[in-house]
Amino acid sequence: MFDQDLFAQRAIELCDVGRFLFSHGWCPATSSNFSVRLNAEQVAITVSGRPKGELRPEDIMCVDLQGRPVACGDKPSAETLLHTSLYQHDPEIGAVLHTHSVSATVLSRHHAAAGAIVLEDYEVLKAFSGVSTHEGQIQIPVFPNTQDIPALAAQVSAWLRQPSGASVQGYCIAGHGLYTWGAHLMEARRHVEAFEFLFECEILRSRLRPG
Repeated sequence: MFDQDLFAQRAIELCDVGRFLFSHGWCPATSSNFSVRLNAEQVAITVSGRPKGELRPEDIMCVDLQGRPVACGDKPSAETLLHTSLYQHDPEIGAVLHTHSVSATVLSRHHAAAGAIVLEDYEVLKAFSGVSTHEGQIQIPVFPNTQDIPALAAQVSAWLRQPSGASVQGYCIAGHGLYTWGAHLMEARRHVEAFEFLFECEILRSRLRPG
């Protein structure tokens, strides 16, 4: 059942997160989309084409887990299925954030052929839920960019079902950007910050390598 009071509160929270992410340069123009779970069957998500640094509660809408609008006539993001497939996969996921930073866009394109961005031996890896040491590595999958969102959602879902997918809280789309999530909105925001820091480190390391 649609809870108007809960939706209003979550809409305010998404607006606040949008301003924070935009202020760091991670959501240029009208790019990016954000969502938060409302209940087992519904999520609040940004309306298509709205500047994320200027979000207002009316720029947030409700959709079901098939991506269909609930209690409104607004148009959801074209990538809504990439959000709802995550909520369907894991009931513990409470928020999903998609950003288009320079670092994520460039690094994902650079590693597109390899199919993954490897991050290892960074202290900030411990910002991710379930990671307790800088030792070891995580591999962020890079999926080819496509306008066929259902097909991409199916690819992501197949990866999530693999053992390697269970331990990573994000993926990239080549030349496009980052998707990450968490148990709640602030955890998802923390994951964005950690990924963006590490992506910048990787780009800087590539500049410092001899030759």
